[in-house]
Amino acid sequence: MRPLWSGSISFGLVNIPVKLYSASEERALKFNLLDKNTLSPISYKKVIKGTGTEVKQSDIVKGYACGKEKYVVLTPEDFKRANPKKTELLDIVSFADAEEIDSKLFDKPYFIEPAKKAEKPYALLRDALAKSGKIGIAKYVFHDKEHIGAIRPEGKILMLIQMRYADELRKPEGLSTPGSSGYTKKELDLALSLIDSLDEKFDVNDYQDTYADELRKVIRQKAKGDLKEIKAPKESTAQPSNVTDILDLLKKSLEESGVK
Repeated sequence: MRPLWSGSISFGLVNIPVKLYSASEERALKFNLLDKNTLSPISYKKVIKGTGTEVKQSDIVKGYACGKEKYVVLTPEDFKRANPKKTELLDIVSFADAEEIDSKLFDKPYFIEPAKKAEKPYALLRDALAKSGKIGIAKYVFHDKEHIGAIRPEGKILMLIQMRYADELRKPEGLSTPGSSGYTKKELDLALSLIDSLDEKFDVNDYQDTYADELRKVIRQKAKGDLKEIKAPKESTAQPSNVTDILDLLKKSLEESGVK
């Protein structure tokens, strides 16, 4: 793996040189965009608006609009100049219980690897976090933006979970949601029984992207010119349940789950 960032974890007066690696990757199938008539691949070019002149990547700079067609051009050095310390540090500013953090705030995971000769303070922080049951809340600059993140141990490695700011979460304003909507106590009891019957310890390894496998099957058969066995449904198989059937549907669901 190639590091995405190099710097230090600031832990009180202790600085731990580290490298940051992505701990996730996109598994979705990748598709090429083609011209419908010729099936020729479509490419996207960076061009100047108005003239259509193509621009090389090396000639592209970042500019901040400060008026109509007026820009202040910023170089990589300018971003560091704003606060050199923040661009080089994972600054732990506090510690907290993981349960205190709303799961909606968690965004993207990263591995943290210690630099050479930084193993001792790295292990100290990792084991102290594990023993205390706490996670470190850090501030840092990454991709020209200041982030907050949770640093926590995962076995022998420290993880950084990038977090969202509170104002980045939308509120469900304008959405219509029901109260109890008149369901009966018996219906609630059956729903609770169904939940209890399907209760099991969560293991992410039990879940796979089966849709991608099914889509690959369609691709293989279409490549062979054979789609006889695959027929797209005329409509979704999941239809809204009739309100008057909920009690019977709950009973049938419990029977299928093995609960009598």
